[in-house]
Amino acid sequence: MYPLEPEHAFRIAKEAGFDGVEIMVTNEATTQDPVALNEMAERYGLPILSIHAPVLLLTHFVWGRDPRVKLAKTAELAKAVGAGSVVVHPPFRWQASYALEFLSIVRELSQEHGVEIAVENMFPWRAAGRNVKAYAPGWDPRAMDCDAVTLDFSHAALSGTDSMTLANDLGDRLRHVHLCDGSGAIGEGQIFDEHLLPGRGREPVAEVLRMLADRGWDGSIVAEVNTRKAKTEAERLEMLRETVAYAREHVAVDAAAEHGSPLRRVIDAIVPGRQS
Repeated sequence: MYPLEPEHAFRIAKEAGFDGVEIMVTNEATTQDPVALNEMAERYGLPILSIHAPVLLLTHFVWGRDPRVKLAKTAELAKAVGAGSVVVHPPFRWQASYALEFLSIVRELSQEHGVEIAVENMFPWRAAGRNVKAYAPGWDPRAMDCDAVTLDFSHAALSGTDSMTLANDLGDRLRHVHLCDGSGAIGEGQIFDEHLLPGRGREPVAEVLRMLADRGWDGSIVAEVNTRKAKTEAERLEMLRETVAYAREHVAVDAAAEHGSPLRRVIDAIVPGRQS
């Protein structure tokens, strides 16, 4: 829902039929306030299931400039609002000292605060016709020694990575999903992070969701879609309802129940569409 305020996002998430929300910490004070967030979660009957750390360029000064402190405060906030998961991006390459300790910091803070910190898959950046290494130790968490990973379909598309291959390679380390879609890789005409509605791109989104349900996966599915093209509130609501319907169709709740797994949770993300 960014840049709309959390109150707006809770309301429209309720109307669209989501089960809960993910909060991205931004410059907006309410996203940093556990008392205000808990009040809204109770009022709208939507639990906060995950917190996205302030790791974007637009949140560079939120909670200071020390990335370790920012991640620690995110974990503290998650615990305070009852969220079991924290989403974090790999460090930028120019955050050299943080990058060297990143994986040990993630594991240490996860154990200290009792929350799952899931490292998100990213993608190469493009400049002057060439791919640029923007993240360290890299954009692909498959090569990282971390216990939990977030799979973002739009990021997978931009990196030229098949989402099904990525999900299978991650195995039990895949703990969180950002539900969206993408139409192609950087260098194939794409230059920005699309976050299309699921089913409107080229990623095997439906197949991955069915695979996860069939194996009894119990993580959270967060709708992280770009709704900025919506000209009215009604159009935005329709886009979100379409996303919910797509997810519920393909997580195969009935099949999952046969495996004795819990009902899949589909949740709405309060995050930027282009840069998330």
